[in-house]
Amino acid sequence: MSETERKENTLQDDVLKKSVFSLAIPIFFQMLLGIALGYVDTIMLSNYSDTSVGAIGNANSIIGFLALAFTVISSATGIMVSQYLGAGKREELNKVYSVAMSFNLVLSVAISLCVFFFSTPLLNVMQVPQEMMSDADRYMKIVGGTIFTQAIINNFSQIYNSNGKTQFGMFVAIGMNIVNIFSNYLLLYGPLQSLGLGASGVAVSTSISRILAVIIGFLYFKRVIKGNLNLKYLVPFPKEILNSLLRLGIPTAGENVSYNLSQLVIGAIVNTMGLVAINARIYAVMLSMFTYMIAFAAAMATQIQVGHSVGAGDYNFAYKRVLKTLRFGLIVSISIGIVNFLLSPYTFRIFTNDKNVAALGTVIMLISVILELGRTPNIIIINSMKAAGDVKFPTILAIFSMWLLSALMSYILGVVLGMGLAGVWIAMAADEIFRGIVVFIRWIRGTWKGKKVVS
Repeated sequence: MSETERKENTLQDDVLKKSVFSLAIPIFFQMLLGIALGYVDTIMLSNYSDTSVGAIGNANSIIGFLALAFTVISSATGIMVSQYLGAGKREELNKVYSVAMSFNLVLSVAISLCVFFFSTPLLNVMQVPQEMMSDADRYMKIVGGTIFTQAIINNFSQIYNSNGKTQFGMFVAIGMNIVNIFSNYLLLYGPLQSLGLGASGVAVSTSISRILAVIIGFLYFKRVIKGNLNLKYLVPFPKEILNSLLRLGIPTAGENVSYNLSQLVIGAIVNTMGLVAINARIYAVMLSMFTYMIAFAAAMATQIQVGHSVGAGDYNFAYKRVLKTLRFGLIVSISIGIVNFLLSPYTFRIFTNDKNVAALGTVIMLISVILELGRTPNIIIINSMKAAGDVKFPTILAIFSMWLLSALMSYILGVVLGMGLAGVWIAMAADEIFRGIVVFIRWIRGTWKGKKVVS
């Protein structure tokens, strides 16, 4: 066995021998810090100008939706890298890196240019109030114009995670938050506040933190991952790799887009129910986010190991690993859900003094306990199915269930039958449980086997 092969087998063993917990914890904090980055901007800017807060909120809703395009390649990159590492195909792996990075870079630069030059028309479509337009437009041009950096960060993050280096993404997220907070302080309240940049200053801080993350990420990629991005891997162009990336990525991105659109529809339905329902929904989602993030971190960690084991042809390891994670995930999710319900009469009072909101929120948190019975298997099993190359079935299932059970039933139960927000939550629980049962049966039957992208 050559030295290179020995190192590849060692990496394979290290990733599969790690516990899901050790892989998941850094992913959890990376997600938490990613959310914090946006919240910090809002909090720091709220003391500067309420108008600016609304401006960047509207701008970020557009930027966030456009950024879904990057998930086509970044999500597929993680799956392919895991499988190629499992199969020990190091030289071909550099082709995957090069194709994924170059494609996402071209796509993201094109989107960046569109946002920069057409920021005003995009904001007009969102009906942004005139008093917010100036701040929102400047923010869009700066953050949207450099959005390609986020696409690169997403790709690097998938590569690190698939190599078992989940802790590096967490450290990058910590660094981005520190740089962002320090820059915001300098531009909003410190020595540079005389520039009067406002929302533009926050945009500059965000862009600087992302650019630094790209530079550090590239150095880590070269020196630790030992990856190579080179034009020689693109000539002749490996169309089969791009086809595999798109075949894996497009269904995943389609599912994400469908989910976001269905949530917009559900949000519009809730908006017809009055202020109590609207606020109760917002607070319930915030309180449930912690549970969701733990399940998702465990799912991503399991996805890495499933990708490695499937690439190596060890389906038995993948099968057992998912069932172990599922058992752990259900225990944690249900436990946190019950605690959330028991504490909800008090936690909702932190956000509001309205007794009606708190009372409705308590009912919603009770239904959420049942909802987690479906959502946790969905998150864990579906991500593992994708890691095995089985991407079409969960996507078709999700789109069907999201719109017929979650969206349509939300309207029927919540509006037509007058059950209000409780009806909406019951509909969403029905969607999650239905999908959870279906994908669990599919995993047990092993229908996901034989769909890997690497021979």
